[in-house]
Amino acid sequence: MDNESSNYLSLGSKVLLEYAIKPLNLKMLQSKGLKTLWKLTYKNTPLCLKRLNQTMEEALFSVNAQIYILENGGKVPSVYPNAKGNFITEYNGQLFVLYSWVEGRDMNLDNPKDLNMAMQSLSNFHVKSIGYEPPVNSKISSKLGNWPRQYESMKNRMLKIKEICIQAPNNATYLSYVKHIDPIIEICNQTIYLINQSSYSDLCNINQKDSCLCHQDFGTGNIMLADGKGIVIDLDSVTYDLPSRDLRKIIGKRMMQFNDYSINNIETILKFYEINNILSPKHREVLKIDLMFPHWFFGLIKSIHKSDKSISDQRISAISSFEQNKFSTLQKWL
Repeated sequence: MDNESSNYLSLGSKVLLEYAIKPLNLKMLQSKGLKTLWKLTYKNTPLCLKRLNQTMEEALFSVNAQIYILENGGKVPSVYPNAKGNFITEYNGQLFVLYSWVEGRDMNLDNPKDLNMAMQSLSNFHVKSIGYEPPVNSKISSKLGNWPRQYESMKNRMLKIKEICIQAPNNATYLSYVKHIDPIIEICNQTIYLINQSSYSDLCNINQKDSCLCHQDFGTGNIMLADGKGIVIDLDSVTYDLPSRDLRKIIGKRMMQFNDYSINNIETILKFYEINNILSPKHREVLKIDLMFPHWFFGLIKSIHKSDKSISDQRISAISSFEQNKFSTLQKWL
């Protein structure tokens, strides 16, 4: 065993003493920066210890949200208190949480059966999260009412990048960006107009506890199939928002992955979702508008001017075509 692994095992064992646990088979599974996962067995029960990449105020919001969803009948892992009865353990200035281990497999959202169950799990998660009131000393995460501002901010960032790119005409990536950006900005303008004309602000004009929580990273890797049920894991990024935030990410990702703009396929996904949570016409309208915004073009190019990596003209051109085709299809649907 190398030094680093042994240090991690030693750290995990010390933190588990705070829970009065001497573990069997302690293994470090994953370490990405601060975020680290260990698997262990205690009294024949598999558990998961996680080091969080969050402040205490942020952790209080997300960890208590998970406890609320579980107690409200949602399908998420249990959270165990330490020996002092706290659900978040501070050790050497770092934060740790102990969860039940989910014995199961990742759901494959390319498989229609898994997709069906995953979408039902997502709508169940949204419904069971309604009513959550975070601890007073937590840092509340909410995106309610923010979309028009976010759209404007992304559009302005793309315009600034255009100015930077124009000044370096010998850079092939920059040249490609300048060639493709104008129709994308036009999509931004039209989407901003549509969201401001829509029922969006009415939908967001609610008390936070009447809003659902969005996962923000729902998809393969964060939805497990265990004992025939879908279990949602990794709730670190939960935020108050409209359910369409999570739906847009899943639907948009599939549209891009399969280069598929079929409204029938979108309706199929929504039909699975609506088994547990019927979307009102107003909620559907804002989902369509959010799908129209060129989120995926922005995701590809947002660091283009800060990175040494070049992006081929082919990639920029392909994602620009994707956004334009997606926009015109969704316009007809809207």
